[in-house]
Formats: sequence, C-alpha cells, structure tokens
Amino acid sequence: MTSTPDPDPTYTRADTFYAAVGGEATFRRLVGAFYAGVAEDPELRALYPEEDLGPATERLTLFLIQYWGGPTTYSERRGHPRLRMRHVPFAIDSAQRDRWLHHMRAALDGLQLPAAYEQTLWDYLVGAADSLRNVRDA
Repeated sequence: MTSTPDPDPTYTRADTFYAAVGGEATFRRLVGAFYAGVAEDPELRALYPEEDLGPATERLTLFLIQYWGGPTTYSERRGHPRLRMRHVPFAIDSAQRDRWLHHMRAALDGLQLPAAYEQTLWDYLVGAADSLRNVRDA
C-alpha cells in the first residue's frame, strides 16, 4: 500500500476562489477561529465526540480547501465528502445549526475578506449548514 504524498505547499491556481481569498492560510485561519468558538460553546461542543478538536479542524479545513479549488487532499485521505452521511450520527436541529453559523460568522468576519468573496463564502456556509439538519424542530 502506498501513501499519497501531501500536496505541494506552493500549489496555486489563480483562477480559483481558493487562490483569490489567500489559499490555505485563509482557510486555516477561518477554521481555527471557528473551532476556538466551538471549544467555548458547551451546547455545540457536545456534538463533537473527539476530546481533541484538532482532527475535526483538519478535516473541515481540508474539505473547504478542496471545495473551493485547492488541493484534493481531503478526498485523497477520506474519499468522497458524503457530508450528510458523515453527519447522520449527530442530532442536528435548527438550534445547533444556528450555533454553528454563529461561530462561523465570527470566524469569517475575522478574515476581513472583500465583500463579494465574503458573501460567496457565507452563502455556501449557510446552505451547507442548513442541509445538514436532520432533526425536525419541536
């Protein structure tokens, strides 16, 4: 069995959203700030079974990098994203979605991206978060 090497850290494609917003460093800052908020939120933190949020941080970072046009490391390591399937074990209702979006909004605001890029990323995050709800609200 051979392992897939890590992508070239100088990877750039100027025609991607990934490159336009600053590449890997931007997504690492976004996800790092997001999980800092999650760590301090007992209600949302309960959805993360791992004691260490580091692996979740890495998975989300690699997923977003790939989704927005960066290296395909996520799929090389984990296969197809299958987001809904991967989230089925967790009861996610509107309250959890809203907590998730609260922390992601704060993290996104911290990036200070140009308005068009910020809106594009936010629209995706809102849609993705909403699509993962799997518990009907009371």
